[in-house]
Amino acid sequence: MAFQGQTVLPAVRGMKQLERLLELPYEYLVLLDTHIGQVRPIVELMRSRGKKALLHVDLIEGLKNDEAAAEFLCQSFKPAGLISTRASVVAKTKQNGLIAIQRLFLLDTSAVEKGYKLLERSKPDYIEVMPGVLPFMIAEVRERTGIPIIAGGLIRSSADVEQAVEAGAEAVTTSDLALWKHFAGRA
Repeated sequence: MAFQGQTVLPAVRGMKQLERLLELPYEYLVLLDTHIGQVRPIVELMRSRGKKALLHVDLIEGLKNDEAAAEFLCQSFKPAGLISTRASVVAKTKQNGLIAIQRLFLLDTSAVEKGYKLLERSKPDYIEVMPGVLPFMIAEVRERTGIPIIAGGLIRSSADVEQAVEAGAEAVTTSDLALWKHFAGRA
């Protein structure tokens, strides 16, 4: 089962959120908005508490989101996986045997069609569709690609989470502490 059955993948923005999250029973956590100098201590802290880090490469300050960065993160910090909008980062992550998550922004029909072509090349383990509040698009992307979906972005309520899962998402990323607490019993 994906992510040990977690319905929610808590997305952490900063140390205060991380401290709160470490008390909850989630195994997989997404690290957003950090500085390259903070990655090692954060990943080590997560690991010491039995947590697995999914690092969003594109949001790490001081690090370019390219193949070299992916290789560096995989080899130096050994997170559970990496998230990126870049196909080359996803491919390098897969080469290193980590969970590779490709972010797909559902801006308009053209962006979605270009995204499908990108996904054919990158072949990620998961696709994070953004925004995650479009159940019909979650279902379409899942059906068209055959790749498991994570929904993220604009998730504001437990109903949003439930609708995304009902549409076919394996999990939902959110930085909303109230939703972390609400779904903690399903972690």
